[in-house]
Amino acid sequence: MGVRQLHRAGISLWSYQAPARLWSSSALRLSGHNRWSKIKHDKGKADAAKSKAKTMLSHEVITASRLGGPDPAFNSRLASAIANAKKGQLSKASIEHAIARGQGKSPSGLALETVMIECMLPHGVAAMIECQTDNRKRTISDLRNIINKAGGTTTPTAFLFEKKGRILFEEQGKLGVDDILEEAIDAGALDISFEDNRLSVETAPADVMDVARRLQDQFGLRAEKAEVVYVPNEDSLVKLTPEQEEELDRILDSIEEDTSVQELYINAVS
Repeated sequence: MGVRQLHRAGISLWSYQAPARLWSSSALRLSGHNRWSKIKHDKGKADAAKSKAKTMLSHEVITASRLGGPDPAFNSRLASAIANAKKGQLSKASIEHAIARGQGKSPSGLALETVMIECMLPHGVAAMIECQTDNRKRTISDLRNIINKAGGTTTPTAFLFEKKGRILFEEQGKLGVDDILEEAIDAGALDISFEDNRLSVETAPADVMDVARRLQDQFGLRAEKAEVVYVPNEDSLVKLTPEQEEELDRILDSIEEDTSVQELYINAVS
């Protein structure tokens, strides 16, 4: 699988340190052999790890708000997620933003619109960029500029992916497929599987939240993620070299810097 494992969100990332361009043959100035270079490299890795941890904390608040409502007094899971977010040094504004996003709103209370941006990136990589925004035109314009500068182009790519509902429950060792299969099918599940004691359920896109709530209530499970995803078709997968992966990673990083971007799907493998 590639660096992104086909689906960017929730996947462990590694940071890339671009090599310095040197114009001297002096051995004393070789990249990576001075103290500042090491400090900068280590800081980059630490910052990436912190960013990922905060993203996961924010996602848990969003999921808790979406599944149980925005009031922590009546949503114990949200109360727990907020407590964890504070321990993880997520700011009050970020927590409030995540709660609002779980309700499909911006922090100001304006309704958020989901915008899908389809594009082709360098090396023939198709991408689906899911955004939530209260300003559709601005978001589309900003992301088009990023894509164009990276050498990509906005063009239809949805036909290269399959849209599915996916629910991932937290790790547990009490239940197996036989215990949950009948109820899951009745609830609307299309497929279920267990990996490392984690139940994964596939649904039709419109049924994902209803199925997640029903299985939570019936079995006392806790959904880690409940989302609509875009899975690339097998015959559309693009194989990349390590050098191409590095270039693509930098492009995806620039796309994800836009705060409206929620999920990013590509069809690339290494």
